Amino acid sequence: MKQYTSIRPECLRSASTWVKPSGEEIKEVVKLAGLSGTTAAEALGLGKGGGRTVRRWIGEDTSIPYAAWAVLCELAGLGIIWKNTD
Repeated sequence: MKQYTSIRPECLRSASTWVKPSGEEIKEVVKLAGLSGTTAAEALGLGKGGGRTVRRWIGEDTSIPYAAWAVLCELAGLGIIWKNTD
């Protein structure tokens, strides 16, 4: 049985009221997008070593930027969150 991490609604808001996602939420969105850490990094244009950056976001060693999160959410089919009204 697959387990899914719930993505909190406040993580799917526009930048002005956005709440940063947890590492588990980032991991879930990457998975929903059908990406690995490396392919997520490529999709975001992070360049060489970008997979490490994605792993650091998932491990909560560093915060994911809103723009990267918004693109991942769109790739995962969660909508265009930067257009959400708060």
